[in-house]
Amino acid sequence: MSIIGHASVPSGRAKALLRLSGFRRLLGTRLLSQLSDGIFQVSLASYVVFSPERQPTAGSIASAFAVLLLPFCLFGPFAGVLLDRWRRRQILLYGNLIRLLLCAGTAWLVLLRVPTPVFFTAALLVTGVNRFILAGLSAALPQVVRDRSLLVSANAIAPTMGTVATTIGGGAAFIVRLFLPAGPHANAALLVLAGLGYGSASLASRTMSRDELGPERGPQARQPLLQVIAETTEGLVDGVRRLVRDSRPATYALAALTTLRFCYGLLLVLLLMLCRNTFATPSDQSAGIRWLGLALAASAAGFFTAAVVTPWATRRVGVGGWLVWCAALAAVLTPALGLLFAPIPIISAAYLLGLFSQGAKISTDTIVQTSVADFYRGRVFSVYDVLFNGSLVAAAAVAAALMPSSGRSVVVIVMSSLLYALTALAYGLTLRHSRPSAQLHCPVSSSV
Repeated sequence: MSIIGHASVPSGRAKALLRLSGFRRLLGTRLLSQLSDGIFQVSLASYVVFSPERQPTAGSIASAFAVLLLPFCLFGPFAGVLLDRWRRRQILLYGNLIRLLLCAGTAWLVLLRVPTPVFFTAALLVTGVNRFILAGLSAALPQVVRDRSLLVSANAIAPTMGTVATTIGGGAAFIVRLFLPAGPHANAALLVLAGLGYGSASLASRTMSRDELGPERGPQARQPLLQVIAETTEGLVDGVRRLVRDSRPATYALAALTTLRFCYGLLLVLLLMLCRNTFATPSDQSAGIRWLGLALAASAAGFFTAAVVTPWATRRVGVGGWLVWCAALAAVLTPALGLLFAPIPIISAAYLLGLFSQGAKISTDTIVQTSVADFYRGRVFSVYDVLFNGSLVAAAAVAAALMPSSGRSVVVIVMSSLLYALTALAYGLTLRHSRPSAQLHCPVSSSV
């Protein structure tokens, strides 16, 4: 989950950070790890969507979404429990090494043409480890940036550069895939490439000392693990209780964003099926990969545009008002562009929906941060993380039940548009009764 940061970091602070050897080494580990994440995600998409030996279905795509996101829903809230008990440098070292071995084993399974559930199980292990890696990278940052005046800038630079690295890795994997012959060997090659990247990240982590990234031993480290896990579960329940009882603006914003994320998931599955089976003939994998790469690049461009547009928009209509505008514009543009089922309108829609989805998320981040007491904020963001990722998994499951293999689903387009419109209306009505924090006029931004 990306937390609000500054859209731009003064060059002086960036230079000061890069003079810190610990920050440079941790950043290098992050970049190699997240670059490999991009390659792995494309290898998963290639196996599910573009393998010539199988006709992809919405159900198989839903399974891929579950593999990528369920670890964040199931393990995410508990990752911190172990990160506060184990040396974080060791997690980065051995976690990436484990992913290297898992990628190699998964590539071998692909070559053996094992049943799809076996492949998904192996891939799920890779993404499960990834939850701990990403949390460890964030938790370790204060250990290498001791100057608190630089920490905000570090939190803006590191996640943003990590996202860029994931995008570059995914783009590079798409290009490599275009030049490989169709078949299991191409998918296995991408998995091996991702594994080598994870191995490089593991080596990069060795440039830091064993105890450099903490954690500092606190009372929690001496508690029995099961007791800490039980307390974490209780904290999640308490976070939900606090949301509903004391933080109505945050509750309404999270409900709105969860619905918008669900719509985005429906349309993302539709996009994948269109690129694979409608924009190109099923036998022409290269054309399908090109269309999908272009559409995902357009969506990513929309995410980055949101970081620029959102501060300007919120100064004029407020944070909550911008969330309403994002939902309302998506309601209008989804059928206007989507019902044509043609490449250029669909790619344009991918860009705009990326912009509106990320704009709504930035607004929700801000509302939660300004309307939830600091003492409960961590628990609320854990609930946020589960809702954010779980809604996408749920959307993929619903799409699997509704969508034909061609992706030409009027039902999905109309349903998404109606949900966007209802969200804009319902959330707009709540703003009349919410505290001023939900209607702030402030220059927010986010590291994407």
